[in-house]
Amino acid sequence: MATPTTPSGDDFREVVSRFATGITVVTCVDAAGVDHAMTANSFVPLSLDPLLVSVCVERDSRFHAALASTNRWAVSILGPTSEKDAQWFATRGRALAGQLDRTTYHRGHRSGAAVLDGALAGLECTTWATYGGGDHDIVVGEVVSLELLREDSEPLVYFRRGFRRLVDSGSTPPVT
Repeated sequence: MATPTTPSGDDFREVVSRFATGITVVTCVDAAGVDHAMTANSFVPLSLDPLLVSVCVERDSRFHAALASTNRWAVSILGPTSEKDAQWFATRGRALAGQLDRTTYHRGHRSGAAVLDGALAGLECTTWATYGGGDHDIVVGEVVSLELLREDSEPLVYFRRGFRRLVDSGSTPPVT
């Protein structure tokens, strides 16, 4: 067993990379009508009553500023065919103009934000609360609309600093 040390940011990243997470793209349209999007693996369902989800957003990101200018946003839950979208929307400093041109999407009826057509599911949210958390804010959204887009695919996951696909070994029944 490794000897515990005072953890650094690099140590933290290495350890938490062992936790597999789903991948989402979170989108919004800012007050000036500009589309914003970011890849997030910090998406968490929170509550059934009311329907709440959360996502963590880096405070000094332009997505944070855009989200602060509106209370409406969307989440696309990605499958394995959306890996290129996940990589693109995780690219820092990409141009805002035309950033959605690399994918197909439709506008959410309630949020007006982009929902990726290749996603497994989409949720539209209104900001319910925001909490500080270090260099990020935890944005809690109330789900105002949702859609199941594809039932025929497994999720795209992030593990050990890379995108992965689930492999069903058939040996363990699903937990119910």
